[in-house]
Amino acid sequence: MLFTHHPRYADLTPAQYAEGLAWLRRTGMVTAMNRPVVEIGDGELSDMQTASAVPPVQWSRAAEDARRAIGAAGEDALLRLLRRGGVPEVRHVAAESDAYGYDVEAARSLTERAHLEVKATTDPTRLVIHLSRHEYEVMTTDLEWCLAAVLVGADGNAVNVATVSRRWLHSAVPVDKAKEGSWESARLKVPASAITPGLATGVWRLLPDALIPSKPVWGLQPSAPLPV
Repeated sequence: MLFTHHPRYADLTPAQYAEGLAWLRRTGMVTAMNRPVVEIGDGELSDMQTASAVPPVQWSRAAEDARRAIGAAGEDALLRLLRRGGVPEVRHVAAESDAYGYDVEAARSLTERAHLEVKATTDPTRLVIHLSRHEYEVMTTDLEWCLAAVLVGADGNAVNVATVSRRWLHSAVPVDKAKEGSWESARLKVPASAITPGLATGVWRLLPDALIPSKPVWGLQPSAPLPV
């Protein structure tokens, strides 16, 4: 019930979570008492880890909650920009379900539509995103899908909005080498050459560049060509 209905676990199916647990058991990462061999916490070694020299995993609930808060702030900031810019149809589909594979539907007309996957950050020095397998597979089949990168300021508003090249995303994700295993999430450091200032999809733009904040970040150049 938790995996089926809680939004934090909607990225994978219950069967995928069960297979993940089974794999952890097969590889010895989970004990017979269903306890992790690797301590997930603040980095301090437990007695069991000290004896077995198993390195800790640096992770905390606070950091995960902060990452989710930044993501939500980025989506909200982009929604405000689209609505202030007069985009006639704006729908926050991520608030309904993670099944879409993108966060925002926006349309200027019947022929000018976009499905926006929003990746937010507060780091102006580099753009690092986490792309799920589901988001990637939607990208490969949906010509209206595009990835919008949002730099969120201290006030919660967008400091910069840019578009990440679909072609680069396709070249950067891992490649499954065997049918027995597949990647489910990828951490990608996006180079400046794969980022275009503004909010573009295909050959048209959702908003005029003058309406989009464009503080120089991530090594962007104002005259960078539009990657497709």
